[in-house]
Amino acid sequence: MHHDPLTPVPTRARRRPGGRPGRTGSRAALPLLAAACLLLVAGCSGSTSTSASTPGPSAPTGTATSAGGTGKPTTPGGSARAERAAAFRKWGIPVLADPPPPPAVKPVKTGKGLLPVVSDVPTTRKIVFVTFDDGAEKDPKFVRMMQDLKIPFTMFLTNAIIQNDYGFFKPLQALGNSIENHTLTHPNLNTESLAAQKHEICGQQTKLTHEYGTAPGLFRPPYGNHNAATKEAVRSCGGLRAIILWRESMQIKKVQFQRPDHTFHPGDIILAHFRGPSELKGESMTKMTANMLRQIAQQGFTVARLEDYV
Repeated sequence: MHHDPLTPVPTRARRRPGGRPGRTGSRAALPLLAAACLLLVAGCSGSTSTSASTPGPSAPTGTATSAGGTGKPTTPGGSARAERAAAFRKWGIPVLADPPPPPAVKPVKTGKGLLPVVSDVPTTRKIVFVTFDDGAEKDPKFVRMMQDLKIPFTMFLTNAIIQNDYGFFKPLQALGNSIENHTLTHPNLNTESLAAQKHEICGQQTKLTHEYGTAPGLFRPPYGNHNAATKEAVRSCGGLRAIILWRESMQIKKVQFQRPDHTFHPGDIILAHFRGPSELKGESMTKMTANMLRQIAQQGFTVARLEDYV
């Protein structure tokens, strides 16, 4: 996120035959200048104001001029880009590119009996998806960080871990980050009966809908463990359209890759956690997140919103 001073029009002295100036020179020119002013209403007033019937000059569409400036056009959105760059500098992170517009058709097909298990999204765009699990660490500094950076991410929350402070996650949700299902108590679902899995998953679906006003659409099984009963339980709860796993997991300082090339691939889902110094060997969640975003930027990727693709 002027005007030039009016240049007086020079007058020329009346010349006698033979080319010599007359004595009345500039005086004789005054009646002619007055007459010209009557004929040419605009331009002789000595001011830059314009009449109602004569619109003044304006900047070209899509440009702006700064007050008291030179009149050079500024780039639309320049102020927003400068603010974004300043926010990333504040947190010591290279500026990530804006995510591309969401696809018109989501590349992961859901509904009509489908329940895909998703570790990465089919796309050629250099985007990854950031997810945070559980909800143990409730660091206000992390909220400020996300308010500044506006990085899209998805939260998979467990009721037993967040119930001491449901409100902490609401400002993060207000930024457009969705709250998704991660069971009531974080069990290993492979060891649970179908009835127990339904209780864990459907019970959390009800809890999160009540607390946050929106029913989750995605489910992540604790530890990534799931079986046929898990899929049956997920379908029985209603509203859940996919099971979400991951391709990379964020440790304290480094991303842990599943693939041997140790690089991000377009559409990868990254697992991180709401964890603090007690789990991160004295490191903060904001530092862990900054480390993750630096590595994403260093490999030329940016972060998109998972729910726009699944």
